[in-house]
Amino acid sequence: MSQTINILYLAAEAEPYVKVGGLGDVAGTLPRALRALSTDEVKIDVRLVLPMHSVIRDESLKPVGIYSIPRGESEVQAEAFEGVLDGMPVYFISGDPIRASGSVYSSNNKLDAEKYVFFSLAALELPRQIDWMPNIIHANDWHTATATYGNLVKRWEDKKNRIASMITIHNLPFLGPDIKDILESYGLPLANTDLPDWARVLPMPLGLWASDMIVAVSPTYADEILHDEFGSGLQEFFRNRTDTLRGILNGLDTASFDPRTDPVIEKNFSADDLIARKQNKSALQQKLGLPVLPDMPLLGMVSRMDQAKGIDIALSGLRMLGKKDWQLVLLGAGDPKIEAAAKSLQEKLPDRVRVETRYDAKLARQIYAGADIFLMPSRYEPCGISQMIAMRYGCVPLVRAVGGLHDTVTDSETGFVFVDKKVKAFNDTLRRALQLYPYHSRWANLQKAGMAQDFSWSKSAGKYLDLYKKLVEVVPSTSGRGLSEG
Repeated sequence: MSQTINILYLAAEAEPYVKVGGLGDVAGTLPRALRALSTDEVKIDVRLVLPMHSVIRDESLKPVGIYSIPRGESEVQAEAFEGVLDGMPVYFISGDPIRASGSVYSSNNKLDAEKYVFFSLAALELPRQIDWMPNIIHANDWHTATATYGNLVKRWEDKKNRIASMITIHNLPFLGPDIKDILESYGLPLANTDLPDWARVLPMPLGLWASDMIVAVSPTYADEILHDEFGSGLQEFFRNRTDTLRGILNGLDTASFDPRTDPVIEKNFSADDLIARKQNKSALQQKLGLPVLPDMPLLGMVSRMDQAKGIDIALSGLRMLGKKDWQLVLLGAGDPKIEAAAKSLQEKLPDRVRVETRYDAKLARQIYAGADIFLMPSRYEPCGISQMIAMRYGCVPLVRAVGGLHDTVTDSETGFVFVDKKVKAFNDTLRRALQLYPYHSRWANLQKAGMAQDFSWSKSAGKYLDLYKKLVEVVPSTSGRGLSEG
């Protein structure tokens, strides 16, 4: 007998409609990867729901309903539109709270709070408008976390309601603004929870508490949030919820990131033709005005410039290495102090260092394809995607063992790994890499091992599907503390 699992997938952003950060990559790809896992025995019907941000322009969208969300003695009108992405229904919700915000994420906490609480509650009512009921509500980060809380309240009110919920943590420190007054205005009471008092009024903690399953974006990150350094004050809560806490690595769009077909790199290549890759290195050196030295190790970084990324660790380490045999290409923007430090290194070593303080998707791919060693000395990295892209393009990653970097890079097999957040640890590891680089056969083995890794979304989607199956096999608890056997 065949089974259908209906998933309402909520996110603040998703490619190709709107993308600000990594969440946009995930939400634009995972739902389609899940649908692709459908078989004759199990059909996976995922439907993506997004806010109708002002930047979204798609004339093919069709209106599917106008409905009201009760708020106090009045109502807030929601408008729903439908589009199609690779055969998958995609819904967009509009309304005054969404239009008032303007950008995807504003600097006004009150506007964002109003926007995303309204969106989450309107998304819960959407299935009635389209005559389709989900088995699971899947939320992402604080922006849609209110949906899992609203779903739990609906289960309290209707004991026949068996809609389960899941939330994925992409970036825990962003817990969201205070929504207590907004929730109460929509008639949602604040529950008695085992959350710290300060957390009971924030959307992310409430959504985590209400969810039947919690997923962090890597197995190591799922463990890290149990501890003080990464738990954002919720570590005790997570320690009490380990039975429903999982870690699943994000995937990579391997069709897009493919050195065999990538149209923006100088020369396409494969693991069986690494000689051809060398043309990308010389083209990159020439483009950025570095001496074209094929045997000089070329270090690459593509990163937002902030403290979490550990760029200061790399810059300090490279200053200490001085004029040894290496070149560096750094692409990224962010903290002005870190940008200035990077520019200072370029001024000190003009024939060794090129810093581009901007984001350029084309140049980023050329760095992945042309650099020899990719540096990611992150202090904090829930999953990370750059190390996956680097390996796929034969660029050997040098990473700190944190979050998803720990799960994806194996020291001396697919890259180089250090543990301590210290310049010495970084430098010792970089020296190991530079010492191995001249041994071409051994270096090629590292490249090929990295290129052979399976970071496809189908692998990640399969693990999500296993959790979905578990959720629909048991009766969701009304306690907000996970699952109870039915």
